[in-house]
Amino acid sequence: MTAEAYRQQAARIIQAAEEPAMPAIPPDPQLIADVEAIYHGPTSHRDLSPLPVIGTALPVPQPGRPPMSQKATDVSTVMLMGGLATVPPGLIAIGVLLASDYADPAVIGMICAAPAAAAVPILAVARLLSRAKDAVPAVHNHQYTGPVSQQHHTVSTQTRGLFAKTINK
Repeated sequence: MTAEAYRQQAARIIQAAEEPAMPAIPPDPQLIADVEAIYHGPTSHRDLSPLPVIGTALPVPQPGRPPMSQKATDVSTVMLMGGLATVPPGLIAIGVLLASDYADPAVIGMICAAPAAAAVPILAVARLLSRAKDAVPAVHNHQYTGPVSQQHHTVSTQTRGLFAKTINK
């Protein structure tokens, strides 16, 4: 296109933009009067009365377990079952003590301390094994079928000083 054609096209675009899209419609006086008769300005209402109570009964605690998360429910179930598992050994111990007529406090102390004394070394070994598992690095096996160049970099970052100088090694 020539410069003259660009000027003519720009003049047509400007003229089209200045023209109204729709012809102006004169306002209808009857419509305006009807709207004014209906519209009295903005209205608002605030109800300050208290909200109604649903029902007449007082709130009471409901039976059963209180509401909680699924994880908390699972853990509490495990704790309840663990506590329930201690009942049969306790009943057996009571039966043995009553049958033997020997309910000495020292014997009761030894019977009660025996499970805890056995649990301490077991828990210590379990903790030691979990630490050893974390210390062993994961094994990575890579199998390639072509010429491969593998590079492994370890970056150790240290930030020191008042102005936080970062040193990457």
